[in-house]
Amino acid sequence: MSFPACKHKKHKARGPRKTGLCWLASEPYRVFFASGAVWSLIGVSLWPLFYAQKLGFYPNFVHARLMIEAFGGAFVVGFLGTAGPRMATAPKLTPLELFWLLALHLGCGVSHLTLHLAWGDAFFIALLVSLMLSLIIRIVRFRKEAPPPQMLLALTGMACGVAGALLQSAVTTPERLRLANLLLYQGLLLPPVLGIGSFVFPRMLGGDFGDPRTAAQSRAKLIRAIAAAMLLVGSFFLEASGQVIAGYALRSLVALAYLLIEVRWRPQQAGSLTTGLFWALGTGFSGLVLAGFFYPQHISIEHLLYIGGFGMLMLIVGSRVLFGHSGDLDGFFVRSKWVRFLVFLGILAALTRATPAWVPSTTLSHHIYAAWTWGLLSLLWLLWHRKRFVKRDEEP
Repeated sequence: MSFPACKHKKHKARGPRKTGLCWLASEPYRVFFASGAVWSLIGVSLWPLFYAQKLGFYPNFVHARLMIEAFGGAFVVGFLGTAGPRMATAPKLTPLELFWLLALHLGCGVSHLTLHLAWGDAFFIALLVSLMLSLIIRIVRFRKEAPPPQMLLALTGMACGVAGALLQSAVTTPERLRLANLLLYQGLLLPPVLGIGSFVFPRMLGGDFGDPRTAAQSRAKLIRAIAAAMLLVGSFFLEASGQVIAGYALRSLVALAYLLIEVRWRPQQAGSLTTGLFWALGTGFSGLVLAGFFYPQHISIEHLLYIGGFGMLMLIVGSRVLFGHSGDLDGFFVRSKWVRFLVFLGILAALTRATPAWVPSTTLSHHIYAAWTWGLLSLLWLLWHRKRFVKRDEEP
């Protein structure tokens, strides 16, 4: 069963099934999810290499860019490149588009890894703008149905990522630097987590996608999405202006209220990955709340959001997509000690990296431990899904 579970059956393509590059281009998550996980492994490995004196530069900026742009960006592009055209019942991506997006993605990662940060940001901007234009053209010209209103939040995230990357090269004050970092590091992923999450989380809990049944419901969802997008972006400007606690509080309340309103949180099916979803959301919200109250240590604390929240959610949602597209949707709901171990590694990496906020003497050792833990998780996740990356749903 293809994602998003083919809610538009009346518009299913007729004729022979796509094969080869056309098939791969229509499901770009297969390339981008795998590449993103590999880049996350590379990004965290910089810290052990640095502390072992095998790296000639301090990896803070390179690590951050690789984890957000090469890892997070890959999952955003992979998901929206696959699901976006389906949501609008529009033509899927072409092989040429896939090659173009992949070249920009790899250029971004390689540029950052070789300390060409400006080039890396430029490739990243081109990547997001290319995908946004591709999706907008499909929605405006070719759609057979309007996409879910929540897609506005996904587009907001990409716009934040573009703005944040652009501002990085024009930083002149600490306030502008903080705004640039917020737009890039949190703005890229938080709105899509809410928008995509409100669409996908119900499905991950065993229900349906929660499509609006009437025009009034659709308008209400669109209004809530617009309000959430505006308030989230506003919270970044609020924090950058010096209202730190107010900014974090607004961001936390908007995220919590939106997900509580949009998602029915009573699981109809439950498995180890479903449990992991709740752990990831809880850890991510903890990072958002605590960072505002312990702002001098916010960089360490925000890793509860980046690792336990964003990172884990990307791997869990990615698993849902991989199971669905390989014809093994029921496999997502299996209870497994193996899956519980993977979830444990993700939460452990987040907690380990956040610990130096309260125990500064552990900074060096916990950088290394957290890096090895996440690296192990990324590698095991890739091995776990290795067959699903190339296996297609055989349902006609």
